[in-house]
Amino acid sequence: MSVQERKQRERAERERLIVATARELAEQQGWDAVTTRRLAERIEYSQPVLYSHFRGKREIIGAVALEGAAEMAAAVRAATSSANSPRDRVAALARAYLDFAARNPAVYDALFQLDGGLAYAQEDTPEPLKDAFAALLECLAEVAGDGVHPGLFTEVFWASLHGLATLTRAGRLLPEDAEPRVELLVDRLAMV
Repeated sequence: MSVQERKQRERAERERLIVATARELAEQQGWDAVTTRRLAERIEYSQPVLYSHFRGKREIIGAVALEGAAEMAAAVRAATSSANSPRDRVAALARAYLDFAARNPAVYDALFQLDGGLAYAQEDTPEPLKDAFAALLECLAEVAGDGVHPGLFTEVFWASLHGLATLTRAGRLLPEDAEPRVELLVDRLAMV
């Protein structure tokens, strides 16, 4: 291995460490606790080393969001892959999405609530974000209905899931009604 390859590998490892540490700190204490000073202390590198990887917290949030998008896409695809019918796939998608949001609140915030400097729904949208939307679209396109654009239907279904995720997390919805909400969403919005 050349010196340059070793340095690139070390740089990539430091970057992964920064992102993992930021994510861990955000999950434990919230995004307000994630500062470059605290990250530098935790990973035992100087702040200038952090700034050589990320210009600031915003870019770190963006990196966590991209990682989370890939994880969410994988979770949705895994959950829907074994479903036998369109209805079962849509229900599995909804449960996987809501479960991901509940298990990863800081990552979910990085994806959908915080400014990570990422473009959404544009030509320059990063691939992991496009793929997360594609994971939803793959399942929902088959139930969009006649004359309904599959992408538009996916956006509306996704917005409904996002609303359920954020309202549930905020304690605005009764936890015991989580499953009936999924069933209602699947039966009435997806009409499968």
